[in-house]
Amino acid sequence: MGAVTIRDVRKNYGSLEVLHGVNIDINDGEFVILVGPSGCGKSTLLRMIAGLEDITGGEIAIAGNVVNDLAPKDRDIAMVFQSYALYPHMTVEENMAFSLKLGRVPRDEIKQRVASAATVLGLEPYLQRYPRHLSGGQRQRVAMGRAIVRSPQLFLFDEPLSNLDAKLRVQMRSEIKLNHQRLKTTTVYVTHDQIEAMTMADRIVVMHAGNIEQIGTPLELYDYPANLFVAGFIGSPAMNIIAGSLAGSAFRFPDGTTIDLGALPAGVEDGPMTLGVRPEHLRLDPAGTMAEVVVVEPTGSETQVTLNLGGHDLVGVFRERIRAQPGERIGIAFDSSLLHLFDGGTGSRIIR
Repeated sequence: MGAVTIRDVRKNYGSLEVLHGVNIDINDGEFVILVGPSGCGKSTLLRMIAGLEDITGGEIAIAGNVVNDLAPKDRDIAMVFQSYALYPHMTVEENMAFSLKLGRVPRDEIKQRVASAATVLGLEPYLQRYPRHLSGGQRQRVAMGRAIVRSPQLFLFDEPLSNLDAKLRVQMRSEIKLNHQRLKTTTVYVTHDQIEAMTMADRIVVMHAGNIEQIGTPLELYDYPANLFVAGFIGSPAMNIIAGSLAGSAFRFPDGTTIDLGALPAGVEDGPMTLGVRPEHLRLDPAGTMAEVVVVEPTGSETQVTLNLGGHDLVGVFRERIRAQPGERIGIAFDSSLLHLFDGGTGSRIIR
């Protein structure tokens, strides 16, 4: 019922094109996150789905109906914004019920819907409070409740957690995901935080400069990034990216340091290449390649170490306790089965 189809959607502001022919299919009941750096066009696309921005070209359909020319109120959607946008003079109950009253929903049904949403969100004790008496997380739950009571076929979230502190963000991530599992309503969520995207989404749409770089499940994007942009954007700490060259099965750093990549797929030619390695895929090996310790950052369960190898800084994440001090040298090894190789010209993935 709530499937969304986006076909060749473009957006111009005067002569400036900010979305360059976007195509996405979102299944009914799916939780899809649009992620990318500031200015990539993700919020603009969300606002076009909502009807808050005009579509320059292309087509957006919700539940099989083209909505290009429909007003937001006629699209059967509910949107949760970055700011809570609660009415300060209304109680929590009145805030959640307001849109239903405008829609002339019967009073008994309004009470039932508000009570049901309050139960889902844990807001029953706060229904008679005013927004000024609530914490940031509670206010965000009220904003979500206001959307839930409408029982729309599509939820839209525009960076709803960016105003919360780190602890509340983690808590609200879990709550939003849990509520989606309960309600099973199609959801499109915008964030620039790739940790939010990885932990919450069924599928992620990675956007950059008005284009889609890759669409896939969180682990597909993490394990098989389509290009250097996705490889560097998805993952924290970020993937180590090293520009160099390929000679046979050996990757050569600019200073001449080499790493054996093992057997490569047929057709891979020697020449300029970029190597990618996740920090957790480096391992300690006394017989391995020697690298200089730059910074050691213990986090408790893991130790994050910045290393200099071949004039290039690499970040490694190790389960072992690292006793080495900055300036000392330790041996590290690369698991060739977990390395990523990208074309030196186009940045497209070649292996892994």
